[in-house]
Amino acid sequence: MGKIVAAMATMHAPQLFTRPPEEDPKKLDAGIAAMRKLGEVLDETKPDALVILASDHLETFFLQSVPTFAIIAGERANTAFAGRTWNPLIHRALAEDLLEGLVHRDFDMAYSQDALLGHSFAAPFEWILGSNQGTRDIPVVPIFVNTYLPPLPRPQRCAALGRAIAEIVAGKPERVALLASGGMSHYPGTAKYYQPAYDFDRWCIRELQNGHSNSFLDLTPEQLDEVGNTEMLPWAIVLGAAGAQHMELLSYQETSHHGHAVARFHPGEKPNAEPARPYSFQSHPYRFYDHPPLAAYRLNKLLYDSRHKPALRQRMFRDVDAVSAEYAAHEDAGAAAPDAGLDEIARYAVQDRGLAGVAQIAHARAADHGLRQGRPIAAQRPQRRIVGGARPGIGGRIFVKRTDQRCFQEIEILIDQPHLVHVLILLFFLALDRGSHS
Repeated sequence: MGKIVAAMATMHAPQLFTRPPEEDPKKLDAGIAAMRKLGEVLDETKPDALVILASDHLETFFLQSVPTFAIIAGERANTAFAGRTWNPLIHRALAEDLLEGLVHRDFDMAYSQDALLGHSFAAPFEWILGSNQGTRDIPVVPIFVNTYLPPLPRPQRCAALGRAIAEIVAGKPERVALLASGGMSHYPGTAKYYQPAYDFDRWCIRELQNGHSNSFLDLTPEQLDEVGNTEMLPWAIVLGAAGAQHMELLSYQETSHHGHAVARFHPGEKPNAEPARPYSFQSHPYRFYDHPPLAAYRLNKLLYDSRHKPALRQRMFRDVDAVSAEYAAHEDAGAAAPDAGLDEIARYAVQDRGLAGVAQIAHARAADHGLRQGRPIAAQRPQRRIVGGARPGIGGRIFVKRTDQRCFQEIEILIDQPHLVHVLILLFFLALDRGSHS
């Protein structure tokens, strides 16, 4: 009879790999040390398979198809991030049985046999499956959960999926460990990037430490969006599979932009648990992550392709008008950024000149920093607002850190207009790109 022998959760922040200078390396290292402790849990419990539940950041899926839940059921979990690759073996028998069993239990699962996974899987592969003695020889089953492109599943729906997974595992011979990868609070690509809801994180940690899973599971996707924690939906699956439990927190670090948590869930209720307490939400109507409008599809397609194709980025740097014409991005850029308080210069650039006009602004800004000449920046430079208006404008920070002869680049744009930010992120990247990496 099969059994769930371990239930765990971890963050997966890309800054663990890229090490931007704004982050405190001691906090990053503390999180990694806690992740390594989860690897030791695998040594203790000796699972036959590790089911990893994680999200996507448009590294795997795009708008041609956005599954709510998907199982990766190929031969290996091919993963790439920050110039590195991982390809642990997939436990195909378990993956296929989970796929069939979940569909038979009325979960409309998608599946892929060749998806390329991103950093939400890379981090666990590096620091939980990996060890000082090499990679642990434990096959995996990657399961994707949509956490960023609404509509999103409710936490209780995710918990129901977890209960179904536990039911299927119970009918099989394998010992299985579960790992949720994601969270805690952060707002990538938004004006709240440097203002995580650490207070929510602390509340949620307290509730889970005291075994009050429903305090979290009864929340809505809209509430999780408010506190920057839609990425905790994989935790809901693990909580559903674990049943009655209480959490052991191994590490929580308040980094410059992100709450980094690593935890283990122990079966059974916590003795002498403190009573549950509610969290006070603002319940404002604003959504940090919303359903992408069809009008911006071709522009989003260009951004997605450029992320994965260095040659396309170089072409845009040389002749952005020609590439814009190919993707019909000129019209989309104007349609995607209506008048929302932009000043006259930016409005002209976006609406009248399209992508090429924004390129002029972005390239001028890059030149101010010496980036077009390829000079690395060793520390954070101050912001310079290039667009203003009634609503919060655009702030940009560019960091370049050289490690092992490789230039890792992180572009962080703070903006309240999601489609213009896509354009600017791409163009800042173009200004930095040397064509040596994707």
